[in-house]
Order: sequence, then C-alpha cells, then structure tokens
Amino acid sequence: MTTAELNRSGTGGGTDEEKSGLIGAGRGFAWLLIICGVFGLAASAVITHDKLEILKNPDYTPACSLNPIFSCKSVMESSQAHIFGFDNPWIGFVAFSMMIVIGFSLLAGGSFRRWWWVGLWLGCLGGIAFVFFLQYSSLYVISRLCLWCMIAWAATILSFWYVTVQNIRTGVFRVPERLRSNVLEFHWVVPVLWYGVIAMLIYLKWGNDLFA
Repeated sequence: MTTAELNRSGTGGGTDEEKSGLIGAGRGFAWLLIICGVFGLAASAVITHDKLEILKNPDYTPACSLNPIFSCKSVMESSQAHIFGFDNPWIGFVAFSMMIVIGFSLLAGGSFRRWWWVGLWLGCLGGIAFVFFLQYSSLYVISRLCLWCMIAWAATILSFWYVTVQNIRTGVFRVPERLRSNVLEFHWVVPVLWYGVIAMLIYLKWGNDLFA
C-alpha cells in the first residue's frame, strides 16, 4: 500500500463528511482488509479441516507438518488450540469474515462515524492480544509452529496496524502532526519490523533446526 493510496480517500477533509461526521477510507485500505480477511479465513478453514481429519483418524498427519518443529498436529492437539472451550479457528471464521465484509463496504463507498472506527480498532487490538498469547504459547509452551496459524498471525498484525494508520490519518486518533506525517510516510516500517522480530525470535529458539 503506497502513501498515495493511504491519503486518497474520503477523510474529514471533505465537506460532505465534515457535515455528516462520517469517515470513509481509500481503496488501498479496503483491499488490504479484504486480502487479510481472505488469507485469515483460508487459514482458519484449513486448520478446521485438518482438526476434523485428526478427530476421525488419530494417525492423520496434516500437510503442514513438515518436521518436528513445524508440526501443525502438535499445535492443534494442544490445550491452547481451544482456550475458550471451542477450537480457535471459529474465532477466525467470525473475525476474518467481518474483515472481508468491512473491506467491501468501504470499497463500495461506505463511511462510518468516529466511534465505529474506534470500535474496529479495539476489535483488532483484541485480535493482536490473542495473537501474542498464541505466539508465546507456540514458541515457549508447545514449542511447535503451525504454518497456517502463522498466516493468521500475519493477517491480524497487518490489519491491526493499518487500521491504526487509518485512524491516525483521518483524525480519529489525534496525534502530533510530526508523528502523523511520519506514520503516513513510513507506514510500512512497523509491519516489516514486527515480522522481523517474530522471525528473529523463532530463529533464536530453534536456529538451523528449523530446516532440518
């Protein structure tokens, strides 16, 4: 997503939206939500399919179980995989489906009030908190990784960050102008660093055994 795409949307600067109090978004942001939602939904679907296959046949090995570290089956059978009493992918089905719907609504020209954008950000923040828990569990409790889970992590991180950028850009979150300018100009830095830190933690945990 380019800076131009971030800035090219109905913001509080348009007279109609200033009068109505509604805030829209650019096509780049809308498509980002849709794409993240599709990847997250696909990951949730595959995890659910593999879990059902394991329940039918305990000897079933998911295709993403590549080695002792990348072992989706170990993650799916852990207690952290159903922390709320049901399988985590069901949360993904709801959350990522909503993300797709929101993306298409924005793509169609939808706009919403400030409280709605704050609510969307809070929902994404809850998703990030859950991702942090799952990442810690995978690295330091289960000591196994699930590739499909990691795709869902990546989609959640990207959507959370760009909802934050959207809210800063439109004035939903009021920040100093210098910070706002830096966020809009270098919006790509945070997700790159975020993914880099995750990759570093994974490598520090297992090193070259990842590729064994």
